[in-house]
Amino acid sequence: MRIAIIETGAPPEQLNGKHPTYPAMMERMLAPLAPRFSFTTYPTFRDGSLPAPADFDGLLITGSPAGVYEEHPWIAPLEDLVRDAAAAGKPQVGICFGHQLMARAFGGEVKKSDKGWGIGVHRYNVTADADWMSPRQGRISCVVSHQDQVTLAPPGARTLAASDFCEYGALAYAQGPAISFQMHPEFDHDYAADLIGIRRNRFGEALADDGLATLKTRSDRGVIAQWIVNFFEGARR
Repeated sequence: MRIAIIETGAPPEQLNGKHPTYPAMMERMLAPLAPRFSFTTYPTFRDGSLPAPADFDGLLITGSPAGVYEEHPWIAPLEDLVRDAAAAGKPQVGICFGHQLMARAFGGEVKKSDKGWGIGVHRYNVTADADWMSPRQGRISCVVSHQDQVTLAPPGARTLAASDFCEYGALAYAQGPAISFQMHPEFDHDYAADLIGIRRNRFGEALADDGLATLKTRSDRGVIAQWIVNFFEGARR
């Protein structure tokens, strides 16, 4: 199965050489669970490159420091691709920025949350069920790093996971085989700790310390990775 990874941002320069790119994190997360998947990265945020729906069997959109409401020239064409992929019946998955971009492309709204930053491991209640959500879990925990949130889900969208901090933690869309997650299953806890460390001044000492403390707890990033693989494989069948 050919997975096109849309690279919408990069880790901070201070972490260059210590951690991989976001597409590499995605591939590292999924490849052991799906040895028949192949991955092609499109560095969209750098050069605007995008595939056509005929070029892939599944679409995966990464996280980014950008906001979906910002006027980057590559954002509107990427939203067009999301809609075109849905019309073509191609499965797609969005992560963090990708979650927000997909929600907006399908008619939702995204804003900077007045709840501030979410960092560290957050917990969500699983509020719906689907065949690909195996192993079944009533709650999931995962690393997050975001201030923007989906504030209005698109028409027909189904909320899959939610928390008091983030109402739309994961969504399934009515427009096509498409799901998205606000959390970052591709982030291991070492990367999340380093990210908090270099952004301590931005987050404030108390929030940074609280976020670091949560990284000592278990997360379900492996479960979410399996869900993503199940979703792609099930949609292809």
